[in-house]
Amino acid sequence: MADRLNSLLRFVANFFRLVFWFIAAGVLIIVLVRWLLLPSIEDKRLAAMENVQEERNSKALTLIHRKETITFLGIPVKSYIGINDAEAVLKVIREVPPEKPIDLIMHTPGGLVLAASQIAQALDRHQGKVTVFIPHYAMSGGTLIALAADEIVMAPNAVLGPVDPQIGIFPAASIIRAVQQKSVTEVQDHTLILEDISSKAIDQVQSFVYSLLKDKLPAEKAKEIADLLTTGHYTHDYPIDIDRARQMGIPVSTDMPGSVYRLMELYAPEGSGRPSVNYIPFRNQEWMSGSESDIHSRFNW
Repeated sequence: MADRLNSLLRFVANFFRLVFWFIAAGVLIIVLVRWLLLPSIEDKRLAAMENVQEERNSKALTLIHRKETITFLGIPVKSYIGINDAEAVLKVIREVPPEKPIDLIMHTPGGLVLAASQIAQALDRHQGKVTVFIPHYAMSGGTLIALAADEIVMAPNAVLGPVDPQIGIFPAASIIRAVQQKSVTEVQDHTLILEDISSKAIDQVQSFVYSLLKDKLPAEKAKEIADLLTTGHYTHDYPIDIDRARQMGIPVSTDMPGSVYRLMELYAPEGSGRPSVNYIPFRNQEWMSGSESDIHSRFNW
């Protein structure tokens, strides 16, 4: 009886061991097939960028950040425009022939003023036409970069944002206003120092925005826009849609190529969780420019 039981247990153990190895081998084969035969996401992105370049006879590049976390009155981010981004973009711009148009596809909550300013200045100095495409949003430093373009193209519901400097967790303009509401004897030295830094920061960014706009717009309009965007007229996360941008005097277009939408679909939000938005794709998408058919398989915004 004991021998029969031991034999049965050995059989069951061998069976499950065999099943385990079959599953492991199957998974390995699937992974190898996908790796060897199917294009990687990076390959698909490069191919989509190549399509943009061929369609527009331009040099296309992306500045896309996906790890956003939103707070109440600001946008602290885990992924943002940083020095590495600036270094990479400047390298591309250096390599582009002077007369070659540049197309920048941008999706970003903003980032370091220094990095955004370097990118904006390099684009502003490029001799060929610079077009910035904004399929969803380009806030803060992203807006600063967009203002350097010869043309800003936004999706119908895309937004820009103010570029007012932030000192730590506080808007520079709010620090200045807080100090102005008290006498100097009631304000701590630390706060007075922050107020001084805030004043300089606003002046610097305001002057830079004006320098980007002065050759594209009348001088008074350029000054007005620079004032609206940098001096705390709005909260830092205020969405400036197409209508508001045009009311301000910022020239924007809505002629977004379908190839840009297709490229953006390849930059799904990072993370392995269940997407918050699902839908059955349209079979005929007449609402997109050109003959766009079956290009959306799934949005994970």
